[in-house]
Amino acid sequence: MTTNVVFGLLRVAILAAALTAANGEIADYDIAATNTYVWIGQGLLGFVLLWGDNELAERVRSGDVVVDLYRPWHLQSALLAQDLGRGGFAFLTRLAPPMAFGMLLFPFQFPENPLRWPLFLLSATIALVISFAVRFLVEASAFWLLDNRGVYAFWNVTSGLLCGLTVPISFFPGWARDVLWTTPFPALLQAPIDVFLGHGSTTELLLYQAFWAVAMLAAGHAVLRRAERKVVVQGG
Repeated sequence: MTTNVVFGLLRVAILAAALTAANGEIADYDIAATNTYVWIGQGLLGFVLLWGDNELAERVRSGDVVVDLYRPWHLQSALLAQDLGRGGFAFLTRLAPPMAFGMLLFPFQFPENPLRWPLFLLSATIALVISFAVRFLVEASAFWLLDNRGVYAFWNVTSGLLCGLTVPISFFPGWARDVLWTTPFPALLQAPIDVFLGHGSTTELLLYQAFWAVAMLAAGHAVLRRAERKVVVQGG
């Protein structure tokens, strides 16, 4: 949490300097909206667990995943339930504190309509599900690669830019924004922030997230079914 706050202060300073150079506003982001974007983003980062721990891939590499596949459960569903439980705890320890810090010490753009608060929580929960689904696919690549650390490192390096953590996606050139919004990545961070700030249609943002949640979970299920047919255990 302390690390999140420190990096949040650095991001606020950099983006505030950019806003000052641009006469106080960039793509509908003034200083209050930018502060709100930063502190919600810092909270969501731990809540959705953007980068994960690559635990499933390590279990595939060691062969321990065979035990998981023997158990009378659906592995993807069990891991999703575990991640939702983790998210409930992270809401109190990772999401709420940075937001409260930003609200108390910086200009903050509060929603004009109180209904946006529960809609933001709904959007953040869907973002958590999509984040799990993406991480599951990244880790499931170990069923074929055996050592997926290259894929995992590539995701860690690129995800911040793709999902709107580094800078708001609206800061990108028009063609880049259009391309990114055809992918699931903005649904991880940018969409919940936009729901809170009232940027764009809330209904369209939630439908966009719901579509990618279903699509990515379905893709993970298909990959798992394929992997179950051919499990390679190193060393035996």
